[in-house]
Amino acid sequence: MKNLREHLIDPQSPDRKPRRAAYALPTFFTAGNVFLGFFAIMESFRGAMDHAAGGASASEHFAAAAQAVGWAVGLDGLDGRIARMTNTVSDFGREMDSMADVVTFGIAPAVMAFAWGMQFTSAPPAPFTIEQLKGAGYLLSFLYLLCGAMRLARFNISINPVPKNPGRPGRKYFIGLAIPAAAAVVASIIFAAGSTPLTSWQFSVAWLALLALLSFLMVSTWRYPSFKDISLLRPQSRFTLVIAAVLIYLIWAMPRPVLLAIALAYVLSGILIRVGGLLKRRWRGQSTPTDQPRPEAQLG
Repeated sequence: MKNLREHLIDPQSPDRKPRRAAYALPTFFTAGNVFLGFFAIMESFRGAMDHAAGGASASEHFAAAAQAVGWAVGLDGLDGRIARMTNTVSDFGREMDSMADVVTFGIAPAVMAFAWGMQFTSAPPAPFTIEQLKGAGYLLSFLYLLCGAMRLARFNISINPVPKNPGRPGRKYFIGLAIPAAAAVVASIIFAAGSTPLTSWQFSVAWLALLALLSFLMVSTWRYPSFKDISLLRPQSRFTLVIAAVLIYLIWAMPRPVLLAIALAYVLSGILIRVGGLLKRRWRGQSTPTDQPRPEAQLG
């Protein structure tokens, strides 16, 4: 039985190139990614306007925006895999995917972050003013977008990058937090919090601190698992299938807390890996005796 790649081969091509229509398959998923980003931006605008007018459906619009970004994260993980499965990887597809990521995981979460977390916040205590707080919101929302764009640009030009804390040989890692993962954190928090805009300045300040942390992690050189070693075409162990089935059920039964836990756990994994590496190197340095001659000197 032919696999997907064999079905898409042009029989008249002497070098077994894919059919021209095959190149549209991953682009279709990328186009869906862009649409979801656009939809999230428009729903954020509608949520902000509805809340300002005293309407009761603002949380529904923000929830729809957060869910759109969440679905886009899933599509983003499919277009590249489908391109590799069908042997239709191209420079156009890579550039198209990067432009889509800027819109869906850069602009859309930045708009959501400000409209949901800063637009309707209360005034902080003196000597700070509400204008200063919102100015910080504008700055850090833009910083999130800028760092995400820089993360994508670095990813596009990097060839076999080495993280600051290298992992096991043969394993594949992201250098810095990937922008879809950062967008997933923003969307999952909004979705888990009931999607009602923040009105407390304390929560808004914490929200800005989170945006600053995500911005730093995206441009950092810390190691994050990429999960590209997992192939959908290879047989998986029973344990992996059981874990996947349980995870799917939990997402279906309790989507808000489970999606939030997954997003936060992934972000924390890079931080813990980095801190663990620093402690490990410091422990090794302290355990190495410095007042004794080196082994080669002893041999003499």
